[in-house]
Formats: sequence, structure tokens, C-alpha cells
Amino acid sequence: MEQEQRRSIREAGLRHSTRMPTLNYDQDGAALHHRRAASLLGKLEQVLTTCSRDRAGIRLAGITGLAALLKHDTAIGSVAAAHLGSSARPVRAILFDKSPTTNWALGWHQDRTIAVQARHEIDGFSPWSVKAGIPHVEPPFALIEGMVTLRIHLDDVPPDNAPLLVARGSHRLGRIAEADVDATVARCGVAMCCAVRGDIWCYATPILHASAAASGHAHRRVLQVDFSATQLPDPLVWYGI
Repeated sequence: MEQEQRRSIREAGLRHSTRMPTLNYDQDGAALHHRRAASLLGKLEQVLTTCSRDRAGIRLAGITGLAALLKHDTAIGSVAAAHLGSSARPVRAILFDKSPTTNWALGWHQDRTIAVQARHEIDGFSPWSVKAGIPHVEPPFALIEGMVTLRIHLDDVPPDNAPLLVARGSHRLGRIAEADVDATVARCGVAMCCAVRGDIWCYATPILHASAAASGHAHRRVLQVDFSATQLPDPLVWYGI
């Protein structure tokens, strides 16, 4: 079943995709910022050296020095601030490291949950879940629509190293029912978001996206950071980084 899923994602991406797309953020929901993070890669790798790489995604918090590299006035944070304003701040960070020993495929989906410091029952915030010991909740979808996600590439991502696949323009369609995902992807068309080390892909958080398993490469390290400029209703607090 897992091999079939990997193959179907890869084939769907190749069938519908434009491999080196020029995407417009407002229209397509994603945009490439070529080598934007290059000057900060050394510092990023230094602060991430203590992170374990034995799981599909490592949720980051309390990493000394990381928050300073993602502030709204840095080379990285300013990409999010261009869409959200100077109040943009990182509210969740995950390090993905696909390798021959830790590899996976990710089917088409929208990101619908946020990470918070503690569970509090608030109207419109449900259902709840726990991921890696961290409380997560699905907020009103308008909150997700007001977020931006950055993918900072620490390795080259050619077509066979599991680039992100995005369904162009799907960020403008609201909350998409699971039963409608495949048809939506086919209708929107798919962009394959290849990258080189130091690139940043910026995408609207609610966009439909997926990725296949990597093949033939030592690593595919991506630091994924969600940004928001919205305060959560008291007493909910963003988990942060």
C-alpha cells in the first residue's frame, strides 16, 4: 500500500505539473525566492545540529538562536512579512529530513491545524489532537487563510528529490472536502516546486500540497515555518518556536 501511494503521488505530480514553474503568490498560492536564505544557511545549520533526525518531521521549540533568524526583518522572515506585515511571527517550525533511512510520501491535503501551548475549549476551535506531545487544534478556516508558510531549503531539490507539489490556485477555494481533493487537484493543475540550496518557497498555508518519497539522494532537508500576524483568542497561545 505504501509503495502504491508513493507511485501514485509521483505519477500525478509528473502528469499535471510544470517542473520549473514561475508562480505568482496571489494567483497560484506559491512563489519562489531564489537563494533568499543563502546568507543564513550556516547559522541555520549550526542551530539545528542538536535536532534528532529519526522521525518524519521534527517539531522545533526552544532551539537557541532559531527565533532570531526568523524575525520579520531578516532575509527569511521578511518574505512572510511582505504578505502579513511587520507583525508576522513564526508560530510553528518543523524540520523535515528525507533520507534513504527516513523516507516517506505525503498525499494531497490542506494544513488545517495549528499548534498551541495548552488546550482550552473555545467556540470554533475543534477538533483537538496531540502531535509529538504538542496540542493541536483546527481553528476557524479564516485563520488558516491568513497564514503564510515558508520552506527553507538546506539541500538541492531536483525533480527526483521529493519537491513539494502544489495545486495552483487552490488556496482561494476555502476548506476543501476530502472527497473533492483529487478532482480539485486535476482541475487546478500541479506545480512541482524544485529548489536549490538556499531557496525559499513561500506558499499560502491553505494550499493543497503533496510530495513523493525521495530517491537517490543522501538528504532532503527542509525547514518549514508557519507565520501568522493574528492573535489567538484568550487564553489560547501559539506554541511558537
